[in-house]
Amino acid sequence: ISIPGFRKGKAPRKMIEQMYGKGVFLEDAANALIPEHYSKALAECDLEIVSQPKIDVTQVEPGKPFIFTAEVATKPEVTLGDYKGLEVPKSETEVTDEEVEAELKKEQEKNSRTITVEDRAAQNGDTATIDFEGFVDGEAFEGGKGTDYPLTLGSNTFIPGFEEQLVGANTGDHVEVKVTFPEYQAKELAGKEAVFQCDVKKIEAKELPELDDDFAKDVSEFDTLAEYKEDVKKNLTEKKAEDARRAKEDAAVDKVIENAQMDIPEAMIETQTRQMLDDFARRMQSQGLSMEQYFQFTGQSVDKMMEDMKPQALKRIQTRLVLEKIAEVENIQPTEEEVNEEISKMAEMYKMEADKLKDLIGENEMEQMKKDMAVQKAVTLVADAAVEA
Repeated sequence: ISIPGFRKGKAPRKMIEQMYGKGVFLEDAANALIPEHYSKALAECDLEIVSQPKIDVTQVEPGKPFIFTAEVATKPEVTLGDYKGLEVPKSETEVTDEEVEAELKKEQEKNSRTITVEDRAAQNGDTATIDFEGFVDGEAFEGGKGTDYPLTLGSNTFIPGFEEQLVGANTGDHVEVKVTFPEYQAKELAGKEAVFQCDVKKIEAKELPELDDDFAKDVSEFDTLAEYKEDVKKNLTEKKAEDARRAKEDAAVDKVIENAQMDIPEAMIETQTRQMLDDFARRMQSQGLSMEQYFQFTGQSVDKMMEDMKPQALKRIQTRLVLEKIAEVENIQPTEEEVNEEISKMAEMYKMEADKLKDLIGENEMEQMKKDMAVQKAVTLVADAAVEA
């Protein structure tokens, strides 16, 4: 703290308290003490905590004990209903010619080459590289500017109505794009009209290869398109069987949740939703987009995303709770051999030796891994016992 007449950090405590009040140091002290002592209290209690703490400081005065409370949600009790012999819908596993053609089309798209378009205007499906800046009431707004942004027209990435106005533009064109922000946009922009000044710097299109024997040789180990098609059909059949298995698992677990009783604390849902939002933000960041930019371009907001994610968060919690309960009731535990096999898979993924990875895994992480394996075994038990109709 800087006090006139004293070097920074060297002013007497009494003088600082006289100028700023006696509580000037207490907030820092509380922030330093709370995490340490909350962790100690957590280690001492037998409760299973499932939310972030809500801290309330009840006493913070010089010369007296520092007292605070931490209000948390605890893991709710689950009462299971029927979870064996449940009736679930039968999934279709037959592969049609249309599905094979669609898969070939995907491979064709994947092996397309990008060409720069100079002899025509931009069309849906093209990628337009643009510089843009957005204005509301003549004023530039934060997060509304971009340089060399590759925008695929027709992808509905930007605000509704934005991409359509670039269709028909040529390289070098300056386009004034007028849009209205959706009502669910951030408060300061919701429902407002905006003008984006856009410069089209480049237009690129995909050029697809011919679907023939040469194509089959390029993308596969087969010499003819007919052989390649057969292999595509075989792979699709295997994928459909796997999808059907997962659909059966999901439907069976949904029925288990429906038959069970549990009271999920709101704080638990809030914590799960925030975790999901943080995961989403990390994925966006890895793609080079900040959350602020994502909200500007999609018309979303933190509150709207949290609200939209809540049902999914609740479903994740319910799923985990019922499966943990089934694992407990059925006394499902992974064998030592299964645990070692899982560690070997992880070691292969991280390109490490299994023994070294095992030494690195802490006690808590090992317990969590065993729990996850038991939950997966519970899924298999419920699905295998289900009846397809």
